[in-house]
Parts: sequence; C-alpha cells; structure tokens
Amino acid sequence: MNHSNSSHLLFKGAFLLTLSGLIGKVLSAGYRIPLQNIAGDFGFYVYQQIYPILGIAIVLSLYGFPAAISKLVAEVRERGQVLSLSTFYLPALLWLFGICGLIFMIGYTQSDELAAIMGDERLTRSLQAAFTVFLLLPIPSLFRGVYQGQGNMYPTAISQVAEQLIRVLLIIAAVIFVVSEGRIYQIGIGASIASLGGLAASIVIFLIIIRKNPPWTKEPVDYASPSFLKTIVFYGIFICLNYMLLLLIQMTDALTLVPHLVEAGAAPVEAKVLKGVFDRGQPLIQLGTVLASSLALALIPSITKKKIKAHPKQVEGYIFGSVKFSLILATGASAGLITLFPFINELFFQDEKGTQVLRVLMLVIIFSSLAVTFSSILQGLGFVTHTAVIVIFAVFVKWGLNILLVPYLLLNGAAIASVCSTAFVVVCQCLFLSRYFSFRKWRRLPWLSIACALAGMIVVLMVLIGVQSLLGAGIGNRFLLLVYTLSLTTVGATTYLILLIRLGALHRRELEALPYGSSLVRFLPKGLK
Repeated sequence: MNHSNSSHLLFKGAFLLTLSGLIGKVLSAGYRIPLQNIAGDFGFYVYQQIYPILGIAIVLSLYGFPAAISKLVAEVRERGQVLSLSTFYLPALLWLFGICGLIFMIGYTQSDELAAIMGDERLTRSLQAAFTVFLLLPIPSLFRGVYQGQGNMYPTAISQVAEQLIRVLLIIAAVIFVVSEGRIYQIGIGASIASLGGLAASIVIFLIIIRKNPPWTKEPVDYASPSFLKTIVFYGIFICLNYMLLLLIQMTDALTLVPHLVEAGAAPVEAKVLKGVFDRGQPLIQLGTVLASSLALALIPSITKKKIKAHPKQVEGYIFGSVKFSLILATGASAGLITLFPFINELFFQDEKGTQVLRVLMLVIIFSSLAVTFSSILQGLGFVTHTAVIVIFAVFVKWGLNILLVPYLLLNGAAIASVCSTAFVVVCQCLFLSRYFSFRKWRRLPWLSIACALAGMIVVLMVLIGVQSLLGAGIGNRFLLLVYTLSLTTVGATTYLILLIRLGALHRRELEALPYGSSLVRFLPKGLK
C-alpha cells in the first residue's frame, strides 16, 4: 500500500513538473510577440542577439543543473544517508558557483569580441549583462535538484512558474521603459535584469519552503567520494545540449546572419532590421515544437533499455506511438502556419514583412519536434552522449550553410540552413535508433493518410481565403483579424483531425485517450470502429 501511494505521489509530482515546464515554455515563447510589437523589428533584433545566452542560462537552471544534483541526491539516498549541510550542500554549491563563475568570466571579458563577431559593437554591454545572469543560477539550481532527487516536485514546479512569470512581466516592463526613453540598445540590459529578477523570485520561494522544513542535517556525513564535478558537467551541461538545439541555432544566427547580410550588400541598419524580421519566426517555432512534442513525450518514460529487452513489442509500441503523435501534430502545425502566415504575421507582428522566408522557416517545427521526441527516446535507451554530439555537429552544419547560403540567398539562405540542420539531427537520431527500431518499421506510419489530411486541410483553408478575397471583405483592425485567423485555425484543425480519423491515421484506442475521444470515435471508418 505504501509503495502504491509513493508511486502515485511520484507520478503526480512528475505530471506537475511537466505541466509547469510546459507553462514556462509557452510563457517564454509568447511574450516575445508583444515585445516585438512594442520595440519594433530593430528592438527585437537587439533582444534576439542576447536571448540565446539568457535561454541557455534558463535551461541550465531549470533542467541541466537540477538533473545533475538530483542524480547526486539519489546516489546519497540509495546508500541510506542524509544530506549534510557541510559535506553535500557546500561542495555542490561551490562547484556550481565555480562552473557558472567560469562561464561568466569568459563571457563577460569576451563580450566585446562577441559583439564584433555579431557585427554590432554596441551590443557589448547587453552581452555583459546577459552573462551576469549565470552568477545567480547556482542557488535555485541546487534546491531544484535536491527536491527532485527526493521525489518532491512541488517546490521545483512552483519556483519554475514563478521565475518565468516574474521574468516575463519584468521584460515587458523594461522594454516599455527603454523604448519610451529612446534607448533601444538597453533592451538587452533590461532583459538580463528581468532574468535576474526571476531567479531572485525563485530563490525567495525556496527560502520560504526551507525555513519551514530544512532538507539537510547540520552534522557532517562522510560520503563515498561523490563525483560533484563529473556529474555536474556531464549531466548538467553536456546532456543539456539536447534541450538547446533551437537555442544554439539561434545563437549561430546571432553570430553570423548580420555580417553575411552586410557582405551581401545590405546596409548595417537594414541588415539588423532584416535579422529582427527573421527572428519573428522563433517564438512560433518554439510554441509549435512545445505543443507538437508534449503529447508524444508523455509516452517516453516507459522507454528504457531494460524494458525493451524484457518487453520489446510493448516498448516498440511506445516508440512508434510517440513518433506518430509528434509527426501528426508537427506537420499539422507547420502546414497550418505556412498556409495562414500572411494573416498570422500581420496579427502578431503588425505587418507582412518576411512572410515568404518565414514560411520556409516554419518547416523547422517538423524536424525540431521529431528531434525532441527522438532525443528523449534515445536517452532512455542509453544513447546519452550520442544525442549531445549530434546537436554539436548540427550547429556546425548550420554555421557552414549560413556561410554558404546567406550571401547569395539572404534570409532564405538562413531559413534553409535552419531546416537542413534540424533535419540533420533527425536523420542521425534515426540511424542510432535503428539498432532497436529498424527503418522498415517506419513504413507502418500512416504517411499517405497524413499527407492526404494535410492536403485536405490546406485546400479548405485556401478556398476560404479565396472566398474572402473575392468578396473583398476587408479586415479593418487587429481584433477582426484575430477573430478571422482563429476561425480559420479552428476550421483547419477540425478538418485535419476529421480527415486523419476518416483516413485511418488514428485508431480507436488512440482517440479514446484524447479529450472528448468518445465523440471522435464516431468519425472512424466502419471497419475500425
């Protein structure tokens, strides 16, 4: 009975942590739309140049370092020992401060060089401010890891949501202030201060929780040489690369895009505005990837090397199901965004600049969603370092393609480079996964049904758009545009879902697991009901 209760609590905690992470990711993507509206494309460019650094700090604080600390905590608890303030907390905290301090020192002292590579030396102070955020990472990272290692996900979940919410509110406030003062280049400094404010809020939450029930003993405990440095570096940074694919691609664009646009003949200011226009696609990619991979990731905890040996058919079913859901959702989101992008661009970003380029960029959603899903599967099967190495190589692919394509194709070249680099990750992951799941088995995916459903959705949307155009019904303001776009999105999503069901891409048991699944079952063909 006790085992059942503990398993139930662990499941609830894991679900809460997943939900809080999902909320945080949606907040992290969504706030950049009003930010662009307030600051314009040039201000958005300034922010996006330092965002990858802030994003890497956030990922390390929320996922990387806590995963490493939780592993250390689990090792201590397996030996039946308690966490000591002097022999566990202090060394762990010192190592975290040492690693974060080293990142800060290198980044801060080299910010002028980094700004020069980006082709904009006025970014130096913003880059220095961004690296300062690393100095506050160790404290919340430590306590998140401790509580996760003890199986208590509630403090981590609460601190995650609070940190992201405070950060988003402070960023918007900072952008409003600097824009009103006409100091656009200080957006990066304001964003860094907002990130520090979010981290400070999470620290306050932990201090309140710890005050009631400290998770340590003051007595020294002799541990069997816990490998703090190896675990923190390996689990905290190296494995964390799997969650940084999109951030590292954005970092590559931040370093290379403006210089290559200038090389192609664009004026420096024009190149920066073009970079801001290109970056409109990033929050949409992030949102699409989160939504497309979240349902699939729910199936993945059941996939481990031990389980695939004991129950190969069952685990293969989990692998197949997770990839299938990710593919269906990602292709639907990508095709919908591509079709409706002129309206989405104007609705979210106030005009239709860069629509054609951003349509190409939306293909990244398909590959980034599959990459997240494959990465989680491979980690469960023990391919931990392999997946991280693939991401590193993908960054070089992106960098090389930017150098080759941007001077000739401008933003189209950068978009193609992003699509190719994420596709490279998926292809490499499939090669590793083929040891357990052969290529032949992917033929069972409902490729034709998905393609026909996508085609049907696109045709319906194009007909509706064509009717509106023929009637000459103008959309006078953003509220009407919002209503119109939401209406098209609803019709498109409904059409896609019904066609998937009618064409047999989704089976009865899969539909019954969805909200209102019993109502959706009636759309199944007679042979599948």
